[in-house]
Amino acid sequence: MKGIDAWRLPALVALLTLAFFVAAPSAAQLPEGVGENGNESEDDESEEREWFPLDSLNAGLGEPPDEVERLTPQGALRSFVELTENDEYAAAAHLLNLSELDEAEQQQQGPELARQLASVLRRGEWFNVSNLPSRQDAAIEDPSGQHPLVGEPRRSLELATMTVDGEDYEVRLDRYRVDDEQPVWLISAESVSVIPRLYEEFGPSLIEAYIPERFKTSFGMLQVWEWIAIPLFLLLTGLVGWGVYALVGLLAHWFPHGVPSIFAGRIGVPMALLVMAFVAQMLLDYVVSFTAVATTFIRTLLIILIAWGVGTIALRLVDTVLLKVTRRFVGEIDDTKPKDERQLLTTLYALRRVIILVAVIAVSVYVLSQIELFETLGLSLLASASVLAVLVGIAGQAVLGNILSSFQVSLAKPIRIGDLVMFEGQWCYVEGIFYTFIRLRVWDERRLIVPVTYFVSQPFENLSIKNAKMYRKLELILHLSADVELIRHKFFEFAEEEENVVEHHKLCCYVTGQTEKSQTITCYLMATDPFAGWVAEMQIRERLMNFIRTYHPEWWPRDIVVLSQHDIATEEKHEKPRVRVSAEGESDGANTAE
Repeated sequence: MKGIDAWRLPALVALLTLAFFVAAPSAAQLPEGVGENGNESEDDESEEREWFPLDSLNAGLGEPPDEVERLTPQGALRSFVELTENDEYAAAAHLLNLSELDEAEQQQQGPELARQLASVLRRGEWFNVSNLPSRQDAAIEDPSGQHPLVGEPRRSLELATMTVDGEDYEVRLDRYRVDDEQPVWLISAESVSVIPRLYEEFGPSLIEAYIPERFKTSFGMLQVWEWIAIPLFLLLTGLVGWGVYALVGLLAHWFPHGVPSIFAGRIGVPMALLVMAFVAQMLLDYVVSFTAVATTFIRTLLIILIAWGVGTIALRLVDTVLLKVTRRFVGEIDDTKPKDERQLLTTLYALRRVIILVAVIAVSVYVLSQIELFETLGLSLLASASVLAVLVGIAGQAVLGNILSSFQVSLAKPIRIGDLVMFEGQWCYVEGIFYTFIRLRVWDERRLIVPVTYFVSQPFENLSIKNAKMYRKLELILHLSADVELIRHKFFEFAEEEENVVEHHKLCCYVTGQTEKSQTITCYLMATDPFAGWVAEMQIRERLMNFIRTYHPEWWPRDIVVLSQHDIATEEKHEKPRVRVSAEGESDGANTAE
């Protein structure tokens, strides 16, 4: 048995070797590009992802001229622009994919479609040919390697997106290949099919039919007639804006004094710019059309003016309503008003800042979306987000800090509009809380502008945090012989006659100090607010001093000079010493007592 097994092993090896050599020629006879399972090779599939295969391409146009460049996206579009500028529309038609047209229609309609597309691209959207890829495969080149599709070949590029009646139409540049010929870049068939619709919207205006041909030659980035028409266009819209501004000013004078007059007087400039923008938009839509360079700039400017005008008018309306509410419910901004009214005014100011912030963000998003900056700058902004964050953080640190502090003050309300605060030794009324600063009205009607971050970082005394009432005190320094009861009685009488003195049961008057020559009498009173208390204190002091001066001048402090050296501590009876009594403010020897 072992001998038989040893014989079978070499035979099995020989049989497998024979089968291998028999099968090898069969595999070698498979068609090129087809694998053992009968499918196309992966190389062919990857190549077809780089272009669109076609059976034929513009057969009705014949062979393209030598000046037609179609190997790269940049070369194809540059060739199309140069040929159409020289009115060589038949040659420019070779840069369009006319596969959806019959061969007989291609030669007839091709040049006309090329002319219409040139007019659309000249007026519809401004783009730079140099921004297109110069590689045949249109692969994205990014030395930083941050782009997710870097190095990937592309077979379709977007040239422009134009909106007609709310619908978007794309003009694309695609890469095509017919059999084994070299791939070429052409305007896609889908884009060619919408050229008549785009030409109807973005084609030349009616006024251009009356412009002589010699004025339609290019001069720089514009045509000759545009250098003349654009200043006239701006002058016309400027005159319209001036008229609207004058009309709004007249309406402000005609309206009765009050909220309508104030609102009309504040919206003159934004209303004029808004009407100018709408008039210019109508002229561009129905009267005249410029090349894409001028049109893009003008339309972007109009979008900004419209957004700014609407936002400013809305803000002026909010300010006017705020002013009306202030006058109706609060009146003069000080701490004599109830706490609820001052808190309402503070909340309204905070609401105003929120409205401003929302309006700015909304206007910014609207403008950026309309001018389509997100598509062109999105990747660049993402790539440099860290750098921008650092720059914004450094440059806008103070501004952002003040804005955040302003919202903190509005929410926490350590101060309110109308509060009386003691800030850095000055009595101030809080007159306004804004984004970056707080406006304080000093007692002498000066205005103190303080950055919000500085204000909240410094200690201050809010004299109106709970209520405006405040204790005041006045001191009188009188002779030891002064009658305290009489002075207390007069103080109560004078304080009760003051209208700004409240809570009369809290009035008090005491001797709070004494020396060998005088005594200090202190009187306390409660006033409705600090400033009124200061006034009441001054008036009561004047009346008490006048009372003492008139009826008891002997109560004023005075110095006593003893002219004898006799010791009065002894009980010996001697002649009374001569004493010179001099009142304060009088010269020596004015009064002498024996």
